[in-house]
Amino acid sequence: MTPKTPVWLSIAETLRDEIRDGLYPAGGKLPTEAQLSARFGVNRHTVRHALARMNEDGITVSRRGSGVFVASHPPADYHLGKRVSFHQNIAATGRAPSREVLRIETRPAKTEEREALGVDLVHVIEGISLGDALPICHFISALPAERFADLPKIMKAETSISRSLERLGVPTYFRRSTRITATIAKGPRAGQLKVSEGAPLLRTEAINVDQNGSPIEYGLSWFVGDRVALTVGSEDPQPL
Repeated sequence: MTPKTPVWLSIAETLRDEIRDGLYPAGGKLPTEAQLSARFGVNRHTVRHALARMNEDGITVSRRGSGVFVASHPPADYHLGKRVSFHQNIAATGRAPSREVLRIETRPAKTEEREALGVDLVHVIEGISLGDALPICHFISALPAERFADLPKIMKAETSISRSLERLGVPTYFRRSTRITATIAKGPRAGQLKVSEGAPLLRTEAINVDQNGSPIEYGLSWFVGDRVALTVGSEDPQPL
């Protein structure tokens, strides 16, 4: 006679399957012990046993006072080299890169954008960069509106700023400077990145230039701290 599977183990296996199916994304919070107890019709001790096994297996992470969260994937190395290419950086880690464009607008430049680009009017592209469908960073890029007049129209068909600029006569561009600071996720950004409020983020402020050294992009990015490791070096990564 086949031994009966313990209830706590069945609960753990059910939650594993749901995590694998994307019901609870990496970095996302699981229901509370009380909610799981009501769902499965068991006491909290049984639920606690299931969650303990998942923690031991590295599937979830318990945070005192906050709850239980799905463990994030191992951080991907994101290379801050001379050339600028999100697609190449993520592809080099063996993950499938993609982007979701949230906003395209043309507006007067903010002070920092005007200082970086030397223009009064900018196109702003905002979006989420992903690796294997998992949000890696939230970005906001400002580019000279007069020089790239057709950029908004092209970006409606493209999700890549690099490919859009190539169509506008800039085959490649380079990183002139990057400033990195630490911050935390809060408000809408936490939801967009699918992390809990207070999760660590790495904020980068970058100025990129064309082959002639003219500034063409002022960009802000907020990388999820436990999903990416920013690396700095003179060599650029090669895609796998």
